[in-house]
Amino acid sequence: MKRCKAAVVGIGQTDYVEDWHAVRAGEKPFDSDGYAAHAFNRAVADAGIDREEIDGLIVGPTTAYERMGEILALNVRWGDQADAMLAVIQACQAIETGSAEIVALVYGNDQRSAKTQYGGPQAMGGDMFLSYVYHSPWGLTSQGALYALMFQRYRHLHGFDERDLGHVAVAQREFASLNPNAIQRKRISLDEYMASRYICEPLRLFDYCLINDGGVALIIAEEERARQLSKSPVFIESFSRFDLNAGATSLEPRLTDFYKPAQKKAAEALFNNASIGPEDVDVFQVYDSFSFHVPLALEGYGYCPPGDVARFLREDGIGPGGRLPTNTSGGHLSESYMQGWNHQIECVRQLRGHAGERQVEDARYAHYSSDVAGKAVSILYSR
Repeated sequence: MKRCKAAVVGIGQTDYVEDWHAVRAGEKPFDSDGYAAHAFNRAVADAGIDREEIDGLIVGPTTAYERMGEILALNVRWGDQADAMLAVIQACQAIETGSAEIVALVYGNDQRSAKTQYGGPQAMGGDMFLSYVYHSPWGLTSQGALYALMFQRYRHLHGFDERDLGHVAVAQREFASLNPNAIQRKRISLDEYMASRYICEPLRLFDYCLINDGGVALIIAEEERARQLSKSPVFIESFSRFDLNAGATSLEPRLTDFYKPAQKKAAEALFNNASIGPEDVDVFQVYDSFSFHVPLALEGYGYCPPGDVARFLREDGIGPGGRLPTNTSGGHLSESYMQGWNHQIECVRQLRGHAGERQVEDARYAHYSSDVAGKAVSILYSR
């Protein structure tokens, strides 16, 4: 497969820290639509285009497609609603098929100020949100309980303990300390991690993502148009997906093989399409609603041999100066929980060379991985 015919030409995000403090003070700067619109305006300015040039729109699942198009004053010939990973893939597909030439991807979430529940009997709509219903006979009404169960089984099988997992939160907080737009910038030590309280044993406070308001937007253009618009377009080199659906409602795919069959298939397609391997990747971004996503992805995508991830985290490292810089903005654990959207922004910044103190030197390839609900999705960005 040749390179996708698309590139990112504009990015925008809201002021996570400012809005965090405003919400804590009882204020509400925007609703979900407003956060999305704010990020969109910044992305359009970054791309240096007029909004009239945009002929495609994809909005995140937290906002209504038609209403968002109305707010942004966009009449487009192609549109959809998708999560962060599939939004990028669908934009590429729309461009490949000639359905659109410049696509705006827009996401906003007021989850903290709206007091969205991610656990309990009314988690995100209670019985309307099916994954919670499927798991409720086991008392798993939150994703934290699910990942605690996964980690519990994994550590007994592979000798990977809580202190090993702590390296993830410590490394990401170190990156966040170098990011002015990260909400949690105070560095933590392994001892501080181990002293933090359990939320759902064996997962601790620092293993959980933030819950905050914010917005993210990207502008993706057809490759030749992107070269005309931008001095530093970031190309979408390859993407892949593989889903584990059989047994999904009983948790079986996650608990038996920890996503690995899906990750292996997705990795083969991703790297074969780009004619590179994991050893060529400079920056790794992992969807990290919980820290445990990271060691699973490191093994599953071939960055370290099976059973070696504890040593890899301790000795090779994923923090600043490590062998594989991972979640270099601080990720969901320390920068902002934007459900995978802020990871896309960080891929672009790193490949543009605009990441400031946390910049990975001479970064050429950035891999984004999302492993949620049994589906493994990957995107490879390049400069």
